[in-house]
Amino acid sequence: MKESDISSFPGIPFLLVHLAAFLGVAWLGISGVADQNVVPVVVALIAGLCLVVMLGGYYMVEPNQAAVLSLFGKYIGTSKDQGLRWNNPFYNAKKISLRTRNFESSKLKVNDLEGSPIEIASVVVWQVVDSAEAVYNVDDYESFVHIQSEAALRAMAINYPYDQHEEGKISLRSHAAEISKHLTEEIQDRLAQAGVRVMEARISHLAYAPEIAQAMLQRQQASAIIAARTRIVEGAVSMVEMALSELSKRNVVDLDPERRAAMVSNLLVVLCGERGTQPIVNTGSIY
Repeated sequence: MKESDISSFPGIPFLLVHLAAFLGVAWLGISGVADQNVVPVVVALIAGLCLVVMLGGYYMVEPNQAAVLSLFGKYIGTSKDQGLRWNNPFYNAKKISLRTRNFESSKLKVNDLEGSPIEIASVVVWQVVDSAEAVYNVDDYESFVHIQSEAALRAMAINYPYDQHEEGKISLRSHAAEISKHLTEEIQDRLAQAGVRVMEARISHLAYAPEIAQAMLQRQQASAIIAARTRIVEGAVSMVEMALSELSKRNVVDLDPERRAAMVSNLLVVLCGERGTQPIVNTGSIY
């Protein structure tokens, strides 16, 4: 069911006319009683009853709000005119907020692509764009948004690993923009039938489950140490290669293979060691 607009009468002018009609009916009834004439009294009672029934046609529409009107269960249309409005008194007006809203899901425990248990939560920014679908396609559109958003978060989380172990592979922790886009699309697909537009969805909490958190922390630390050591060794080899090349090019010293190997070993120890080395100065012959 799609939303359709319906016109309504401005409430303030209609209310003034309504009050004037009440005064006229009251005067007519009082005159009939004074003249002991039954006809004006009966007319005043009938007109007064009609005016009282017409009071049920007033409703208020605030900014960024819509009134979904129905007649005996049949959808008539949606009024978005702001202020005090009047329409058929037999219409039932259900107010729907069109404001932008957001909510944070509860922390969900799921398994990522590699089977590791993780805790994940998200923040979803959404807005009702079709009031008729929000009212008539689902029982409670707010509850529907919350439940379907958490279901979409679960479905998305199992498609990615927590951390990036291979170059170019998308992970939950390292690719926030891509994950946010995928999550937004996943939630929007589930909420389209409820007349809701998802404006943004992003991860607000991401962590390993407590039972494996310590082990995964050690794994991350080991990966960081290996990466740092690899970088240090690469730099050290380049510096040793440059030193030997410069010594050879400038004819500073001529080293045989054995002493060349010893020099390389000493330079690597100096460059790759975690602590400062203590040099030993040889004041005699190099042999």
